[in-house]
Amino acid sequence: MTKFESENRFPCGQCGASLRFTPGQGSLTCEYCGFRQDVPKVSDDARAQALATLDLHTALAERLSPEAMEVTRVSHCDTCGAEVQFDPNIHAAECPFCASPVVADTGAHRHIKPQALLPFKLDQAAAQAKMRDWLKGLWFAPNGLAKYARETGKLNGLYLPYWAFDAVTKTRYTGQRGVHYYVTVGSGKDKRTERRTRWTRASGRVARDFTDVLVVASEALPRQNLRALEPWTLSDLAPYAPDFLSGFRAEGYTVDLGPGYTIGQERMAEVIQSDIRRDIGGDEQRIDTMHTDYADERFKHILLPIWMAAYRYKGKSYRFIVNGQSGRVQGERPYSVWKIMFAVTLGLAFAAAVYYVAEMGG
Repeated sequence: MTKFESENRFPCGQCGASLRFTPGQGSLTCEYCGFRQDVPKVSDDARAQALATLDLHTALAERLSPEAMEVTRVSHCDTCGAEVQFDPNIHAAECPFCASPVVADTGAHRHIKPQALLPFKLDQAAAQAKMRDWLKGLWFAPNGLAKYARETGKLNGLYLPYWAFDAVTKTRYTGQRGVHYYVTVGSGKDKRTERRTRWTRASGRVARDFTDVLVVASEALPRQNLRALEPWTLSDLAPYAPDFLSGFRAEGYTVDLGPGYTIGQERMAEVIQSDIRRDIGGDEQRIDTMHTDYADERFKHILLPIWMAAYRYKGKSYRFIVNGQSGRVQGERPYSVWKIMFAVTLGLAFAAAVYYVAEMGG
């Protein structure tokens, strides 16, 4: 999600071609003549100001300052719902998220401006190497699909929109503490030891301050796959600058701030439940009720980098996703029925052979 593409051209100082951000180097490079231009440095004060959180309730009431907002032009994919920026000269393209044809839309959208981003650390070659290593472990994938993904699938560099939430929480709970004990039952050959649990009531309070609880603000990719790309090293966040996006695409957020915070609270609740179980103690715990009060709720809108290959196999879209900072890989894949049947048949044959040898030996 960036300003109009026409405003963000970075011509080469030597040959006039477009410069691209070079992952891991903090500079823009011309792929034709090799000219390099550093991304402008920012002062510590400017960085702190850019990375400062915004008040959640002020934003939900649509009272943010005009400086916190921007207007963007994006193309909407009807297949997966992604909103992706394309070059204004392109009137039809392929969606990088699902490989479906997209007709470019020149509509303007008013959004909360991204405050910061994580610049790409992995270049395309490094990301492809990570993907190839991951593909080697894809058991039961169709041969044609694996070959296509390795040799034909093109990785696109994309910035995904995220909300990063902060909150101070205090939670009251009631529950039960379970303590294991053992008894001997039966007699003779039937004598045995059984584990049982003694339950007592428990209640109390826990508190936790949350910082940078991440919620992807996109519905174009499976949320569970994106969570599996974590963790991200957010200490490397840089103030948003269009230089970092040169040569890459960015998706506009499709999960608004309010629904995003609801998802964020669900992630916080997972941590709070763990805190409650530790507070209850014992060998087992049951949580009957929990009520959480939230204070000092704040957020940042940030962009995080991924490399992605979208491809279609037998009429269905599949995606490989590579964390553009750490190189973690996640993906979707179909299964080859023939490979599975062969493996099952081979397993049954092996089991039959073992049984036969055992019987003959007996």
